[in-house]
Amino acid sequence: MAKRILLPLLAATVLAGCSFAPEHSRPPFAAAPLYPPEYQPEAGMRKATEIGWKDFFTDPRLQAVIQMALDNNRDLRISVERIAEARGQYRIQNSARLPEIALDGGFTRSRTNNGQFNLPGGGTVGGPETLNRYDIGVGVASFELDFWGRVANLSEAARSTYLSTVAAERAFRLSLIRDVAVNYLQAREQAERIALAEQTVSSRQEGLRIAKLRLDAGVTSALDYRQAETLLTQAETELANLRLARAQTRNYSYVLVGRPIPDDLPDPLPMARQGIIRDIGPGLPSDLLNNRPDILAAEEQLRAARANVGAARAAFFPTISLTGSAGFASNQLDGLFKDGGTTWSFGPSIRLPIFDWGATKGNLSVAVARENIAVATYEKTVQTAFREVADALAGRRWLADQVAAQERAANAQRRLAELARSRYDNGVAQYIEVLDAERNLFSAEQSLIQLRRAELANLVSLYVALGGGLTSQE
Repeated sequence: MAKRILLPLLAATVLAGCSFAPEHSRPPFAAAPLYPPEYQPEAGMRKATEIGWKDFFTDPRLQAVIQMALDNNRDLRISVERIAEARGQYRIQNSARLPEIALDGGFTRSRTNNGQFNLPGGGTVGGPETLNRYDIGVGVASFELDFWGRVANLSEAARSTYLSTVAAERAFRLSLIRDVAVNYLQAREQAERIALAEQTVSSRQEGLRIAKLRLDAGVTSALDYRQAETLLTQAETELANLRLARAQTRNYSYVLVGRPIPDDLPDPLPMARQGIIRDIGPGLPSDLLNNRPDILAAEEQLRAARANVGAARAAFFPTISLTGSAGFASNQLDGLFKDGGTTWSFGPSIRLPIFDWGATKGNLSVAVARENIAVATYEKTVQTAFREVADALAGRRWLADQVAAQERAANAQRRLAELARSRYDNGVAQYIEVLDAERNLFSAEQSLIQLRRAELANLVSLYVALGGGLTSQE
């Protein structure tokens, strides 16, 4: 008997398949087809997507810190749980495409009074009566026949939202790797600048001590002594500022990593030995469409928006639902499954919107507007990705030249400071020349360390902008 109910429902489910959703296609590529020619690397460079982050970062301490961040970062945990939430929502919505079949059973005991009547020959009939009823059966409650694709489009929208959440989690994982690495390089820069500042402070303290002896002996003037004191305070001020920045960087690393960094990790490598891979080829800008998880997430959001348009259009058409049940009923429990106790019911219903005062049309307008927003968001995401890669390529091209030029400038300034000190010691020049030369040398050496960190951080940004770091090696 149940077949009489379930087979028509399943047949209707198979036949239903019309959809009013716009056909999905990627919008036209919203960026230049090629990167600027002056940033094009030599042939044979490696693809970022083929390099795992443990191969890209060779510093053992940095590898350990990144792994701790992937295990403990709270924002990443939220992203993972949002995937589970979206997956559950998709399962809920997708289940509406098939009839919900439930097994029902029940027992009812009732007492009725039909009135008592005397018979002509004596005796009575009627009066109070107690009845028992036992029921068991399989039923389908209000299953919608999806002739217009409304339920299918809602399921597709939920699926695309789920896939978008997965891609968004991967995008956040990439950004977390980048943020941890950049923060780590910032800490290495500060450590090297602090070491330079401490060495400079120590040297200038000794210089001030000698200047005081020369002042007391009447060899130099008070002006020379005060200028030496100025050199020292300059280095001390910079040292205090760097120590403050180091504390702030350390505090931010706790947020990124999700826990204090233990002391038993390997010692950090200096920036000159980080070994970050430089020979990464960018490929074509169109490759970003498949390599960047944020672009993939935006495309899935566009799919979801278009599916919702189809569901909103289907709302203008009749909604047809079916209900049915089949089972057994009896007044006696031992006769529940005997012949003659079968029961069944079947009933379709239809709902056609006539006057809803513009609500259905308004829902369609909202869905179309959200589709247009999704298109613009996708195009903007593509443009942003292109700019990030182009900026990183430009940085790789010109930051290396800056570092080389700054190295030459620091060496020249070092020789100038040595010459100024020699001229002063021989009485040829005034101490103001030494003051200017050493001040400029200190600034040049600090700038060189900053540029080295900027070059390494730019390589990290290029790696992430090209979608690297998501191989199985992570």
